[in-house]
Order: sequence, then structure tokens, then C-alpha cells
Amino acid sequence: MMPRGRGFRMRLRSFAVSAFLSLAFAVPARADITAFIGTTTTPDNRLARGVAVGAGLLIIGFEFEYSVTSENTSPGSAAPSLKTGMGNVLLQTPVAISGVQPYFTVGAGIYSETLGDRNDTSGGLNTGGGAKISLAGPLRLRVDYRVFKLGSGALYSPTHRFYAGINLKF
Repeated sequence: MMPRGRGFRMRLRSFAVSAFLSLAFAVPARADITAFIGTTTTPDNRLARGVAVGAGLLIIGFEFEYSVTSENTSPGSAAPSLKTGMGNVLLQTPVAISGVQPYFTVGAGIYSETLGDRNDTSGGLNTGGGAKISLAGPLRLRVDYRVFKLGSGALYSPTHRFYAGINLKF
């Protein structure tokens, strides 16, 4: 067996101190889920609905969002249906200020746009922001605005969406 020198003991001590400090000052991750309903306004208003699931550490958060916007084929309107699946990064206040936690978000993912026989599926980007407003306990109201920059085959890009939803944090 090899003797362990002073350098090994110093590295071991440094590791132990680092591990202790990391555990002692770790911030628990927060997660939430949002069910939302709103409107996609490009080229005209259509029903949008979806769900977002996320987690955050202090000011940085991550979420996955799935949304479906209905098609409008009424006379004079040719607004496609739009399905999006986006992964987002949120920059948010670490705590609610007077019950309101504002955030800014940016993300990327895929979309599928359909109008009649035409279908386009490709990648897209989104940016936006909103707020999570405390209601009671872990229940919050979430309001959000997003701008989607869809791929070159999309009929309408950028596309704008507003929504409100019930958010449950746990």
C-alpha cells in the first residue's frame, strides 16, 4: 500500500469542504405546471391552448411547452392550425414581488402548420415574457405573450400568441 502524502490530504479536505458548502447552501429546485388558453393573433384571432411544465433555480428556469392553435377556414380567412413544442429558458425574479413574479423567456423547438392539404413542419424560435401572479397557496395565474419565428416554409412568421392559465407550483 502506498503512503498518502500531504497533497492527497489537502485535495481530500478541499473536496469535503466544497461538498459541505454545496449541500449547506443549495437552493431547492422549484417546479410548476401550467394549463393555458389564449389566442394566436396572426393572421387573425384563433383559439390557442396548451400546457407548460417547468423547473427553476433562483433566477434561471427551464420549461417545455406544447401548444395547439385551431385552424380558421371561414370565408375571407385562411389561418392555419399551429402546433408547437418548445424548450425554453426563463430569466425570472427569484421571488414574487407583491405577489407577482415577472419573467422573460427565449426558446427553440419544432412546429407543425396545417392549412387544408398544406402541411409544414420545421424548427422555430420564440421570445416573450409574462408574469406568474399568486392567488392562494401554490395556485397562481400566469399571463404570457410570445412571438414565434417559424421556419422559412411557414405561411405566417412571426406569429404572436397571448394566453392566461392556471399555474400550480410544487
